[in-house]
Amino acid sequence: MDDLTRRPGGLYAGQASREPKRELLFPSRSFLSPLRGPARVAVSTRQPNHELHLAAHAMISPFRACFLGLLAALVPGVWAEPADLTYQNPLIPGNLADPAVIRHEGVFYLYATGEVDGDNGTRVYTSTNLVHWERGPVVFRPGQPHVWAPDVWRDPATGRFYLYYTVNQTVGVAAADGPLGPFQIERKFFDRAIDAHLFRDDDGKLYLYFVQLPGFRISVQPMASPTEPQGEPREILHPESDWETRAGRVTEGPWMIKHRGRYYLLYSGSGADTPDYAVGYATANNPLGPFTRAPHNPIVQRGGGVFGPGHGCAVRDDAGRWWHIYHQKRTDRVEWDRFIAQDPLWFDEQGRLYSRATRGTPQPAPAVVSGSPAAP
Repeated sequence: MDDLTRRPGGLYAGQASREPKRELLFPSRSFLSPLRGPARVAVSTRQPNHELHLAAHAMISPFRACFLGLLAALVPGVWAEPADLTYQNPLIPGNLADPAVIRHEGVFYLYATGEVDGDNGTRVYTSTNLVHWERGPVVFRPGQPHVWAPDVWRDPATGRFYLYYTVNQTVGVAAADGPLGPFQIERKFFDRAIDAHLFRDDDGKLYLYFVQLPGFRISVQPMASPTEPQGEPREILHPESDWETRAGRVTEGPWMIKHRGRYYLLYSGSGADTPDYAVGYATANNPLGPFTRAPHNPIVQRGGGVFGPGHGCAVRDDAGRWWHIYHQKRTDRVEWDRFIAQDPLWFDEQGRLYSRATRGTPQPAPAVVSGSPAAP
């Protein structure tokens, strides 16, 4: 198996999961507005009390409408999205994958793999509500093939924007003065590597997470600045669990979030061109680890008409809720036809993280106030 070929028929050869699943029906709309039929959700029977978490999250709180209305009334120049606004996956047309989203001056910017002469560059998509997206310009075209998994971060100290790229299995960073680019390469970091993601901790320290090949080893590099590594990288995860090895041996697509002082590393496992691609997470008390896998992994997986969900990012809406923006496969065939999707992430009282994957049914939209800054 060739670690470096993420192409049809090239990297992964998988088999269907034999894990038992049940399908649960939940209202697809808030009780604040009429229901439009049930949402069909695939639930792993290994996840304890998962039905309760899904049922609780499927009902949008009535405080959502109050929150948006008050904010719109109190803050001049902004307006709230309708309380009954919905989204439906696929979220954006086109063959797109590996999305990363930032918010700047009231606008969401989504960067993804694909739709630039195949995978020969990075295009941006914009939205003010995380529901309706507009196709934007190509912001990064390095002149080499296999441009994957962009992650864009704005330095609050300088206002500069940095795009952490994968180009032909090389990880590096490009910079621009604005989110629409154009991004120009500043430096290369690692060869035989993919899927870079920059995380800024509350103390201002920076950490670059990426996947080192061969072996799909998720690693972390402390950073002295957005473009300067500090010290040596260290490996934090490699494929071990059953769900990470069903179709190839893969752990990739790292994305870090912090909740109540604890570090949650979202990542994907199994082959990205197979329907067994899925999402799990691991936790640590330090961004450098050691990390412990969640016992109820994977938290997002195939089922109920959903195939190969994985490799995304996490953003918060104006009500403080987390959203998982990721990709799904269109079919259960082993191929690279994918689309962008979003669904909620939530924590239970014990700090366990959960999510779900939906397709083709209206879902309550994120709470977004136009013109407001990014949620803390």
